[in-house]
Amino acid sequence: MLGNLLLLSILTGVISGIFIVLYGLLTKLLTHILFFGDPFESITKLPIWYIYLVPIVSIFIVNYLILKDEAIKEYGVSEIAQAIESGKLKFGIKDLLIKIFASALSIASGFAIGNEGPSAAIGAMIAYKLHQLFNLPKKLIRVSLGIGASSGIAAIFVSPITGIMFAIENITYEFVKNYAGYLVAASIIAFSIAAQFLDSLTFGYSTGKSLNYHYLYATIFFIPIMTFFVYFYLALKEKVLLLLRAYILKHFLKYKLYILPIISGSIIATIMLIMPYAAFSGHEVVKMLINHNFHLPLLLIFGVIFLRIIATAVSLYAHAVGGVFIALMSIGSLIGYGFGELLSKYSSYSIEPFYFAAIGAAVFMGVLMRLPLTAIVLALEITYDYNIIIPTGLSVVIVTFLSTIFFDVKKL
Repeated sequence: MLGNLLLLSILTGVISGIFIVLYGLLTKLLTHILFFGDPFESITKLPIWYIYLVPIVSIFIVNYLILKDEAIKEYGVSEIAQAIESGKLKFGIKDLLIKIFASALSIASGFAIGNEGPSAAIGAMIAYKLHQLFNLPKKLIRVSLGIGASSGIAAIFVSPITGIMFAIENITYEFVKNYAGYLVAASIIAFSIAAQFLDSLTFGYSTGKSLNYHYLYATIFFIPIMTFFVYFYLALKEKVLLLLRAYILKHFLKYKLYILPIISGSIIATIMLIMPYAAFSGHEVVKMLINHNFHLPLLLIFGVIFLRIIATAVSLYAHAVGGVFIALMSIGSLIGYGFGELLSKYSSYSIEPFYFAAIGAAVFMGVLMRLPLTAIVLALEITYDYNIIIPTGLSVVIVTFLSTIFFDVKKL
């Protein structure tokens, strides 16, 4: 039995890695088709009417697919967790394929969501089918689903340890004690395949174990700033969603299928025209900020933060298929970079803004998704730098505590 479980882990890792690569490449292909190349370069050259047409038509298609098949509406991670609890998947291969297409189209057309949910679903479905093929005992179905989900997440993040920890905190924590080895095997193999074709987030300025206490001292000031933005994000997101719901319910409830894509697509298109980096998943924003390849004036940084929060809220309400992991990281990296710019200009601290971009990315995601261990492991795996790992660990714990005083912060 354990031999078959090991074989399931290996095959799940291999097949998940291949499918996640195809999913990631499909998203990139659709993006380049819809925007005739790299959208960050082509948006300013395309007709304004076309920029509005892309997200409106895309989200209409996604919502039409959801109307025909409710199974693709969920974001995936919580769905997989529930499946593991019950020991049964509530969607089939056809549902999964539609979910993948809907997610790729949502991200490619500019909606600010990530791809961890469908990736977890891909891995879980593959493991589920292999479980049936090997005729493993029913009592191991939950374990198989956990192995599959973690392999999918490790592959799409192109970060094996972060993927494993994310899966543990979200999905498989009940099974870690007895079956962690199989989860690790599948995740590492899936990551190894994905790493050949997909880009990971890497930090090019790591100083390793050389600790500069200026970053630790600066964290004391960073914690209240990050707490403010967590509150700001939660309040603004709720306000945007409330306004959208109230407006549509009051005026267009009967025509919601048509009006929702027009309103949400128009908002996303407007954001893309103002600042393309405030739309899409946010992966490029994080990668550029933590590696100092992207510079914005302070005022513009906080403008982009505001626009990305609106884009994320609208994307969720519009039923864009995907998750919020990387979207939250992008907001956090902007906050951290802005803080670093302020401190480097107006204080005597010897720090680099891109360090706090990396800290902010991990902390903002970790607090709002209630994933403190994942945040620390993410900081470790991306940077291997104590100047980021230690402030991240300190910040994520204290900001989480402060955020729960007035808000019921739940996993998004």
